[in-house]
Amino acid sequence: MSRHTLSVLVENKPGVLARAASLFSRRGFNIDSLAVGPTERSELSRMTIVVNVEDQPLEQVTKQLNKLVNVIKIVELEPGSAVQRELMLVKVKADAATRGQVLETVQLFRAKVVDVASDAVTIEVTGNAEKLDAFLAVLEPFGVRELVQSGMVAMGRGGRSITDRTLRPVAHSA
Repeated sequence: MSRHTLSVLVENKPGVLARAASLFSRRGFNIDSLAVGPTERSELSRMTIVVNVEDQPLEQVTKQLNKLVNVIKIVELEPGSAVQRELMLVKVKADAATRGQVLETVQLFRAKVVDVASDAVTIEVTGNAEKLDAFLAVLEPFGVRELVQSGMVAMGRGGRSITDRTLRPVAHSA
């Protein structure tokens, strides 16, 4: 199995996410990460889907995904040719004795403290999966109390865009 990142441009309409996710589910694929949000065009949204599958089944799913009415374009993003980021919030034990060490770690990883309590700090960190894993490994000895992580968002490097200004969504009849 190999990890694949798909950038899927869709019409910004209700039910599109559910139909796309159910297509993967019907095939028995577990989605490792899924993030959906608006693009620079209000009528379009972008899904970033990360899935672990073999190349051949992925091609079949991609073809079926392309047949969905509200899907405009699908691009597989290769790690070397894409910018990939995730957001993580992590609450760490930090009493008076350890707070300084925790704050040094925050600076080292270019993270940000977003909440402080007498016995804990909540930290926001963004980056690729390797950076987030390394950050957690350094924080674990202090005691991770709570953790939440977003799905990956990604886009291709360089000047080209999946949402080319000349792209017009296809008008589908109901």
